[in-house]
Amino acid sequence: MSDGKEEVAAEHPPIRLVAVDLDGTLLNDSKQVTEQTAGALACLPQRDVKVVIASARPPRSVRHIYQSLGLDTLQINYNGALIWDEPNQRAIFHRPLTGKLARKIIDHARDMFEETIVACEVMDKWYTDRNDASHTTETGKLFPPDVICALDELCRHPITKLMLLGEPPVMLKLEDILAKEFGGQVTILKTDRDLIQIAHPQVGKAIALAKVAKWYGVPMSEVMAIGDAPNDVGMLQSAGVAVAMDNAHPLVKDAADWIAPSNNDHGVHAALARFGLCDT
Repeated sequence: MSDGKEEVAAEHPPIRLVAVDLDGTLLNDSKQVTEQTAGALACLPQRDVKVVIASARPPRSVRHIYQSLGLDTLQINYNGALIWDEPNQRAIFHRPLTGKLARKIIDHARDMFEETIVACEVMDKWYTDRNDASHTTETGKLFPPDVICALDELCRHPITKLMLLGEPPVMLKLEDILAKEFGGQVTILKTDRDLIQIAHPQVGKAIALAKVAKWYGVPMSEVMAIGDAPNDVGMLQSAGVAVAMDNAHPLVKDAADWIAPSNNDHGVHAALARFGLCDT
């Protein structure tokens, strides 16, 4: 293994599916897939290797990337709360929070910090009760809210992913409060300083990736997973080959078999070349 760790054994099972995170992994800091990396990914279908995007994003903010890469595979959205069939515009798997639980969390958060911004993703639509752009997600930079309505209306739906946003010191305190109050009932992820992501307790990229791999008849031993953030750790741990970016969180690097160059240095291309999936 690079970075002071043992090298991956030269012999490993054939890789038949590559699951790759987007932000901080496939995308550079300009939110682009480099031409070099796109070219490497284009080699994979010719070698009968599936490319699966595994992201915290909803389908709509993955679509332009998916289409630019010419993909036709299932994708993992909302950290695994949704498995989406983009060509047929349908959900293969959906595991939302109940609206009732989401409302309890929102009320608790706003009781503590009234200024908390609430964003709810319902399948592929964004619901909120305040259109406040002072803090937003990568998706929020690309699309406006689909529905602005009162919380009562918002929480009538099962919630695919609940997001709470605000000043980083406030979100740090709120994360701890919510973990103590609701930790056993939900999955709480914090990959950005001003954002808390909340989903069903049985949601994770690893769970969704296992379902996608089974869909394609690929054992997990023949899956490569590539990521950079703590929400990628489970996915890397479950895959036969785990790759972390050089810019990755230490927890991700600890879970990796190999550490690739950073997302700004064509790291995904380097990983594909390192494991013989594309020509160098």
